[in-house]
Amino acid sequence: MNRREFIKSSGFASLSLAAPRSHSEGNGATVSPTEGSSSLRVGFAERDITPDPGMEVPGGYVKEHFREIHDPCKVRAVVFDDGRTRVALVGLDALIVPRHLVLAARRGIHEQCGILPDSVLIGASHDHSAGPIGMVQPGQFDGASALVKRLAYDVSSAADAGYLERVLEEIVTAVCHADSCRTEANCGFGVGNESHVSFNRRLRMKNGLTYSHPGQGNPDVVGYAGPIDPQVGVVGAWDPSGRLLGCIVNFACHATTNPPGFSANWIYYMEKTIRGALGPDLPVVFLQGCCGDITQVDNLSPYAFPTEEKWAEIVGSSVGAEAVKVLVKAASGGEISLAVGIKVWKIQRRAPSAEHVRQSYELVQKDPKQVDMTDWVFAKETVLLDALLAKEPSAEVEVQAIQVGPAVFLTNPAELFVEYGLELKKKSRFPFTFPVELANGCVGYVPTEEAFGPHGGGYETRLTSYSNLEVSAGRQIVEAGLQLAGQMIPGKVPTPPKAPPFISQSATGAKGIGTHPWSYGDVPAQLD
Repeated sequence: MNRREFIKSSGFASLSLAAPRSHSEGNGATVSPTEGSSSLRVGFAERDITPDPGMEVPGGYVKEHFREIHDPCKVRAVVFDDGRTRVALVGLDALIVPRHLVLAARRGIHEQCGILPDSVLIGASHDHSAGPIGMVQPGQFDGASALVKRLAYDVSSAADAGYLERVLEEIVTAVCHADSCRTEANCGFGVGNESHVSFNRRLRMKNGLTYSHPGQGNPDVVGYAGPIDPQVGVVGAWDPSGRLLGCIVNFACHATTNPPGFSANWIYYMEKTIRGALGPDLPVVFLQGCCGDITQVDNLSPYAFPTEEKWAEIVGSSVGAEAVKVLVKAASGGEISLAVGIKVWKIQRRAPSAEHVRQSYELVQKDPKQVDMTDWVFAKETVLLDALLAKEPSAEVEVQAIQVGPAVFLTNPAELFVEYGLELKKKSRFPFTFPVELANGCVGYVPTEEAFGPHGGGYETRLTSYSNLEVSAGRQIVEAGLQLAGQMIPGKVPTPPKAPPFISQSATGAKGIGTHPWSYGDVPAQLD
């Protein structure tokens, strides 16, 4: 199947023009809160989307192929139903999730099991070891010049039409299966803390600028340019007998540990750790936090980095262990209500100068081996961006809020800087706020406004066909998320049962039903 046939057969060409909206139309933000709630029902499912050996692996700006499989890549889905509203949360072992794929999946889910399109969250783990779902999309540059088409389709990392079709089918299947498996459940919520496996990759330099990955031992490094988010957010669901049905985990760290071959990256070891402790087939839905500037690489470490395999195990096992600690201690129960909010609007793209474009066209027509490869790659990206701007000067952005009792999942389609995720958590009135990046579309890196200032810079601010939104994009995204969450009423956090009342033995003369002093311990010190 070629690019045009795939677009025609999937309906992507028409779906990319307007998002299906059940709760909102146009540019306004709306919320559909549920008043009260009925008995909660929850279902989990997963499907395999492991690529075939020899397929492309996205994540860079040129083509790369893997010949082996390290571990399965999956679609992981959970459906919540409070009797009035159903929502689906989907985690993909994928670099990104293209907007057209989200719209097609939502349409298929609605047609097959009735869940409203706006009530479906689809997030990518930003897995740099996953299948060909990005970067250049099928047919994206078909109307461009021969040079642009060659650079896009023959040179750049590009999605595979057949693989996209398979992922689309498996997303729909996973959600509909989870929906059919709904069973009575109680939910528990909590956060762990893992502060030793993720690091801000942007560092301040003595020259006043900020560099991404300046390298270990660089004497010009002053210090980290930003924070991390150590919270491991967890939602668990248990059936009435106390059996754990599955869980959701939210953590902010690039999936760039890259064990050899196609892999779920460190998320594989996270799942393995949780399953090892709590059940060999336990469904684990992972949703990536705001980690546009966060990876596993500590540029200030004086020690040699581990192998890719070991690195994946360290990050994944550490995050998984925190999730286990939260799950085994979490109280569950109480009424859980659901709500959905969504805002869709356009954000302008930044445009390179005419001189920048001219120089880039000159450079890409040279042999990459005869010039600096980095300069050539980003000249290629400038040429692609110039063609993209002629077709799409702005990008569609969706921010979604899904409430599950005392927790709210706030999405964005970007590699959003961690500062924005921390701001969402600080300003949200929900007891648990879980930002989810690279969800419901992809618009590339969205740095803070400070990163574009005189002391900013670094890789994430480079202008490419992947990352190009206007400087205020991050602020717009945060404000939209807070607006949606602000229209919702947080549910109560489940707590353990209260202890029985204290009963004094001296007052009653006997042990009643309640707490009382321990008879072994209510004596003065005995010295002889």
